[in-house]
Amino acid sequence: METDWFHQALERVGASQADLARHLRLAPSAVSRMLKGERQMKPLEVQQTAQFLGVSQEEILNRVVGAIVAQARNESPPARGRRGRPPNAAPRDPGGERIPILSAARGGGEQEMFLKDGPIGYTARPANLRAVREAYAIYMVGASMEPRYEAGWLLHVNPFKPPTRGRDVVVYMKNRAVLIKQFVSENDDVLVLRQLNPEQELRIPRAEIDERHLIVGTDQEG
Repeated sequence: METDWFHQALERVGASQADLARHLRLAPSAVSRMLKGERQMKPLEVQQTAQFLGVSQEEILNRVVGAIVAQARNESPPARGRRGRPPNAAPRDPGGERIPILSAARGGGEQEMFLKDGPIGYTARPANLRAVREAYAIYMVGASMEPRYEAGWLLHVNPFKPPTRGRDVVVYMKNRAVLIKQFVSENDDVLVLRQLNPEQELRIPRAEIDERHLIVGTDQEG
């Protein structure tokens, strides 16, 4: 957590940690641990905290993710991307029971996010990724794929399985933008994607694309 920012945000709305705890229907100790980074915020708590502080959910996620990324930078250098691995993703957990979690922040448009450096944590490896090397998970940001995915949902990704029409993909652009969309078709020149909210078709030149990876599952609790 960026603790100072949260305390300043509370002061800005004339509230205390106890007021936030009442709003979230949590014990004050739970909010204290949350602001210290000792307790993970749940997606519903992100939404409710954003409403209480008068900011966007993306702002809350950025303040949570930013602190974790800064800590990770101090502990170890980010791994470099290579084929089959999203840019700056970490190797899989040595024990094989967890996969790294990536996060991004919304870009200039609703359909576009920008990947943050390095993993922000780990999550349990789902059964359908049991033997998949370099599998990972990524948080959904924004509402561009509602009602299929909501902001804060965790998406499980297979970086090697080829997409088929109607399945969803994570597309990494060469400018570091990230798209989470439905796969429609592709050829040597263009990747065609579908966005659900608002519904529209996107035609992305293949020359602008670095990788596209198949989404194989979700964790609504994040």
